[in-house]
Amino acid sequence: MLNINTISSIFLFLALIAEILGTIGGFGSSVFFVPIASFYFDFQSVLGLTAIYHLSSNISKIALFKKGLNKKLILTIGAPSVIFVIIGGYLTKYINSQYLEIILGIFLISLSLLFLIKKSLVIQPTNKNAVTGGALSGFSAGLLGTGGAIRGLTMAAFNLEKDVFIATSACIDFLIDFSRTFVYFQNGYIHTHDLIYLPFLIVIGFIGTLIGKRILNFITQKKFKIISLTLILLIGIVTISKVIFKFNL
Repeated sequence: MLNINTISSIFLFLALIAEILGTIGGFGSSVFFVPIASFYFDFQSVLGLTAIYHLSSNISKIALFKKGLNKKLILTIGAPSVIFVIIGGYLTKYINSQYLEIILGIFLISLSLLFLIKKSLVIQPTNKNAVTGGALSGFSAGLLGTGGAIRGLTMAAFNLEKDVFIATSACIDFLIDFSRTFVYFQNGYIHTHDLIYLPFLIVIGFIGTLIGKRILNFITQKKFKIISLTLILLIGIVTISKVIFKFNL
């Protein structure tokens, strides 16, 4: 059986991989970090850690990709995201998250496969779709700890360049994390004994973002979209697998 030092090292390494993949995918590391962290911490601790860790992670992305901010999408997607992340955050005290994670996993797998198979199919880049996607991603982030994949699917409709996609997504994510941190703190999800990981995660957030940015220099726009959708598919599979694993324990 692994001792606590070995487990901690593996967890931090996986957190680095999550940050790199989240940067390449353009929708943030939480979609990978939440399933990974759930194997090491209880669900409430995962929510608290993710919110605080993600704040520093997104600051790194905004700093490295700041030339690509799309102010219109920050408003149309970001505003409803902030409102609904607060609602979702408060509901975590009353809803069984395992069932919601299964629904989220099925949703992500279905949509990613649809777009990978039907390459010509696109979501219309309208304000209505942007607001709806923002609301769904914010609600999912508050309730499950991750909503970046839903936001990624929404933003993919606008065919943004890599830098614009990543910078705008990170800015919206920062607003979401800033808002839900207060909700999670009030709910009692931010535990003192978990904060020992934060200094390491902050450094990992910056290093992972930097590595991901350099990898993106070798990826074309077409490959970037395929990679994003493939990562979302994997997220859905990991999410469902994690819940099934817990049920079988």
